[in-house]
Amino acid sequence: MLRAANWTVRLVLLAVAGSLTFSGHWPGRPGFTAQVIAFSIGVVVFAGWALADLRPAVAARLRPAQPYALGAVIVSSSLASANGGALIYLGMAAALMAASQENLITTWILVGLGVLTATVTGLAVGASPWVIIANVSGLLILMLLGRNRRSARVQAEQAAALLAKAEQLRDEHARVATLDERARIAREIHDVLAHSLGALGVQIQVARAVLTDQNDVPRAVEVLDQAHRMAIDGLAETRRAVHALRGDTLPLPAGLAQLSADHQRQHGAPVTFGVSGEPRPLSADAGLAITRTAQEALVNTAKHAPHQPVDIRLDYTPADTGLRVSNQLSEDDDDAVNRTTGDPGLATVNGRYGLAGMRERLLLLDGTLSAGRDGGRWVVEARVPQ
Repeated sequence: MLRAANWTVRLVLLAVAGSLTFSGHWPGRPGFTAQVIAFSIGVVVFAGWALADLRPAVAARLRPAQPYALGAVIVSSSLASANGGALIYLGMAAALMAASQENLITTWILVGLGVLTATVTGLAVGASPWVIIANVSGLLILMLLGRNRRSARVQAEQAAALLAKAEQLRDEHARVATLDERARIAREIHDVLAHSLGALGVQIQVARAVLTDQNDVPRAVEVLDQAHRMAIDGLAETRRAVHALRGDTLPLPAGLAQLSADHQRQHGAPVTFGVSGEPRPLSADAGLAITRTAQEALVNTAKHAPHQPVDIRLDYTPADTGLRVSNQLSEDDDDAVNRTTGDPGLATVNGRYGLAGMRERLLLLDGTLSAGRDGGRWVVEARVPQ
């Protein structure tokens, strides 16, 4: 639409310049031949290019000839208007077009030829200085307007390119955020469902073995009761994981206090919970990592040190935030620890490696995790940097 408007203006200018130049004038007038030639060149160039623009393939083939065509319009109109006349407007329009579409060197060459032609021819025919100044000034002013127009177009194209790049980066960021969220959900599924269902499956296998191999019904009932408690605990952990994924989490001290109360109510083990330092908000990932570590430590305590007192401490320091969960070890627990293989610093009380997943979660946050014996107690400690 804009291109059609531009070509309409040029064709109207061509018609106006022709009517002002040739109305009331007859052949034989001085300079009439030069005016006819200049007007004819303008008609061929402007009208021909307007028609070529309707066929993009044709316009592309003619594009290398455009500087020569515009130069012909500028020089011929400057020559025909040396002593005044409306045909200089065609040269001004060509100067505007050249400055808008050609590079700076080509523009200066074309407009310079027009300025030189208008000056030399005007002086040769004895034209008024004001006519020469008006012709030269018109060409230069239209050239400057064309360069400004070109700069504005280039800036608009650059802005459009930057906007497209920003859209691409925003889409890429959204894609990365989606992948990160998927990875987070995968970790939650692994840490909660895989742990709970795996332990539940083991208990069911033990119950079946007790019934089929030993026919010990009371022992099988006891194992099934343990499996039932594990299923309840797994369901509670799953609900907490869903709340965490939705962002419906309590502040960390309140969440750990609730975990402590739930553990004491469900397992009948005394739990003490304390906070040192000035509490501060943590990132969602950091808070969730500490909460998951506390859950894993409490589950291990319930399995392998039932009814033993548990102490939970949340420590806020300027450098990091730490969690310490400890419980008393019995003689059976000591034997289990002694039988542990692999990395004893990450083994749970019975030699399993549930805390290894917690360490991986903390490593993503540049945090640390340690688990092991401290005198007669089993201690799990996690820290995340500030």
